[in-house]
Amino acid sequence: MGPLGLPQRAMAVNLDEAAYLLADPLLAAINVAVAKARAVEPEADDVILAADTLVVADGQILGKPADAEHAARLLRHLRGRGRQVVSGVALRAAGEMSWCGAVATTVVMRGYAEPDIEAYIARGEPFDKAGAYAVQDEVFRPVERLEGCYLNVVGLPLCAVAAGLTALGVGIECAGPPPCNYCRAGAAVTSIRSVH
Repeated sequence: MGPLGLPQRAMAVNLDEAAYLLADPLLAAINVAVAKARAVEPEADDVILAADTLVVADGQILGKPADAEHAARLLRHLRGRGRQVVSGVALRAAGEMSWCGAVATTVVMRGYAEPDIEAYIARGEPFDKAGAYAVQDEVFRPVERLEGCYLNVVGLPLCAVAAGLTALGVGIECAGPPPCNYCRAGAAVTSIRSVH
């Protein structure tokens, strides 16, 4: 069971995400999420959930680091500064695209030192992460503060997923208090397939 009380299974899609990026980060995140959702055909009562998260600083989309040197440059660029994390979410039932939306969270990085960066890279943590960091890393602790949805920065804004499922008439459950005011509703649907 997932955090919204629905059964789920993960699937990978082979997609050139760069081909779907647009100049506007919100639209780019939605466009990539929609492309991912369209790459998988829903079965029976399934709902396909696809998402894409982008880190934006100074109007530029920051990708995943190519190597240790690139990771260090990204982390130095972000140090002590604010930037945005933007996630696009797309939900698709049988047929056409059913719902899509985006969430933006402002994040201010702490003023970490060079040895912090070196140790983080030595642990192999910044790779395969947009902007070269994970907000939830308890050793590096890269973030000073954020405004908006924490789960968006982790990589999947449940507030948007819940809003989309509710709009589609899918019942959801919340185990405990929601981390960012996502909706509460009734019974669960058959399943969600998460595409990443």
